[in-house]
Amino acid sequence: MTLYKYIKNQKKNHRKLWAILLDPDKIDVKNIKVLIADINRTNADFVFVGGSFISHKYLPKLVKKLKKHIDKPVIIFPGSPAQVCPKADAIMLLSLISGRNPDYLIGRQVEVAPFLYQTGLEIIPTGYLLIENGHTTSVEYISNTKPIPRNKTDLALATALAGEMLGLKMLYLEAGSGAKKPVPSSMIQKITQQTRLPIIVGGGIKSKAQMLKAWAAGADLVVVGTAFEKNTFEF
Repeated sequence: MTLYKYIKNQKKNHRKLWAILLDPDKIDVKNIKVLIADINRTNADFVFVGGSFISHKYLPKLVKKLKKHIDKPVIIFPGSPAQVCPKADAIMLLSLISGRNPDYLIGRQVEVAPFLYQTGLEIIPTGYLLIENGHTTSVEYISNTKPIPRNKTDLALATALAGEMLGLKMLYLEAGSGAKKPVPSSMIQKITQQTRLPIIVGGGIKSKAQMLKAWAAGADLVVVGTAFEKNTFEF
């Protein structure tokens, strides 16, 4: 069974999922054993690997270590075409559908497609929606796009619906790394009520209470990144 089919089946069965997001640029490879032990102590369903910056120096080594020492699927969450690693289990082929920068809508995807074709990675086309969180995020700066305002739920819904109609397989609502505010529950709820795709929510999830709130609003998969890196999240 592919990971995408697994996620769809869990959505159908109303089982909520969560993932740990690791940014290779923020990881000290000398402490990789501690990181792996911390991951193995959780009940996370997946490990996402990727970041907003161009650097990918440690990504292949990190993925190799993860695949050897953890029993959770590793999915690439790429910030650039350079962040593709054939050793992972799958990759989310992201299209930043909330923005209007053609490089992040289709340009980078065209650039990496020939290589991806040869890797054998499971490819999951994913609509990426950047949501305003209170301050400028790395994604906003690097992609040169504006986030959808927090109070523009109808605009977020229309964008999500367009992504579904275009044939994308998942939707990722992102407040950004280290966000001051997570994606609003009302926005998650409206999108999950009117779309059929698996909904991923990330950015600003600092506590189990916030994770439960996102799940209750309809999120199928919640992503925890900065809070895990800082060891401040209680599982």
